[in-house]
Amino acid sequence: MFSADIITLFPDLFPGPLGASVLGRGMGDGLWTLRATNLRDFATDRHRTVDDTPSGGGAGMVLKPDILAKAIDTIAPESDPRPRILMSPRGKPLTQALAHELATGPGAVIVCGRFEGIDQRIIDSRNLQEISIGDYVLAGGEVAAMVLLEAIVRLIPGVLGALDSRDEESFENGLLEYPHYTRPQTFEGMDIPAVLTSGDHGKIAKWRHEQSLALTRSRRPDLLDKG
Repeated sequence: MFSADIITLFPDLFPGPLGASVLGRGMGDGLWTLRATNLRDFATDRHRTVDDTPSGGGAGMVLKPDILAKAIDTIAPESDPRPRILMSPRGKPLTQALAHELATGPGAVIVCGRFEGIDQRIIDSRNLQEISIGDYVLAGGEVAAMVLLEAIVRLIPGVLGALDSRDEESFENGLLEYPHYTRPQTFEGMDIPAVLTSGDHGKIAKWRHEQSLALTRSRRPDLLDKG
């Protein structure tokens, strides 16, 4: 079973959207688990301090390595096979392939940074794998962790009901997904493309593939270059 542990300063943010819809149902059915732990629980002073000023000067604060080490080692000792992940804008980009790779594993321990970041020594000593959800900066890693987990959990067998639909989603076959339509037949003067109501499954498949190619060529030509 996929087991996720989150180390955060804001555990009340979880499960958030991860507890809703098919993801929440999958959790309720025991297909995956989620636990959020407050980093401040591992602080040693009465103020529950978890950060300090950056060495060398500069703005902001940095999460302390000794406090994070205690949290990581308690939640995921060396015998724990799960990868240790840090949500970071400088990390490896999250892709569908990476989500598939993580979904087939035992779970993940995810550290959510805050302030200016975390001490590099904890990244090195605890072998944290840095993952980014995009070329932008957030106030903290919590939302990014939710994005990562949603991408992973929906791939766990049994979480989604219609597995066939997943196979045709964007990035699953190297292309962006084709457009979708449903009733009514006419909406504000626009009709459903006739091929989709023709009943000819061969023509429908051909049209969808052509639409996927056209969209990918227009919006994400880099995906075609990879192929």
